[in-house]
Amino acid sequence: MAKRHFTPALYSFLRELAEHNEKAWWEQNKDRYIETVREPALEFISDFTPRLAAISEHFVADSRTSGGSLMRPYRDTRFSADKTPYKTNVGIQFRHETGKDVHAPGFYLHLEPAGSFAGVGMWRPDAATAGLARQRIAGHPEEWSDATGSRTFTEMWALEHDEDEMLKRVPKDFEADHPHADDLRLKSLVASSRLSQKDVTSSGFEARLGEMFSGAADYARFLCTATGTPF
Repeated sequence: MAKRHFTPALYSFLRELAEHNEKAWWEQNKDRYIETVREPALEFISDFTPRLAAISEHFVADSRTSGGSLMRPYRDTRFSADKTPYKTNVGIQFRHETGKDVHAPGFYLHLEPAGSFAGVGMWRPDAATAGLARQRIAGHPEEWSDATGSRTFTEMWALEHDEDEMLKRVPKDFEADHPHADDLRLKSLVASSRLSQKDVTSSGFEARLGEMFSGAADYARFLCTATGTPF
């Protein structure tokens, strides 16, 4: 029988945290965080390891409490006008083994009330890495079309073309009328798929997420090839 990792209690905790995002409340409810959020997430990461390995041996499921796939619950407020100290979502990143941070190619799971989603790709890569990806898109348009336009991919995934996350124009090194001009303008090369609370808290979610990530394998492979990382 399939295991259920996440329960509605996780979402209840996050909703309450959003209403009481302060150190005093956190300290009073830290045991709840550990019981309903951290431990289920770490167990999910550990159990998901074989499914990730079946897609590629080069992506890492790290179930360590600190420094692993589970992202810290503490916000970096140094350069933000929002000084609330805690994240009101749960982030799990299965990063490429060569990656050092969230900008590397990876698979991602985001849990948040009314905002859960799965993601795959590279979030805000540095200029050099983004340039490599654009060169690959421009030079191999059919390969890019196959990776992002197949039925396997489009049934579950969509590239994020939010104008706020796109350059105003195609970079000067590329043709402005390129067939994939909009993709060449992307700041982040991320495909996402929305998830409901019911999806995440179902007993079949681990298997479903594995199938979703498998459906994006060609996309992840394209980005790895573009950036010279093994897939």
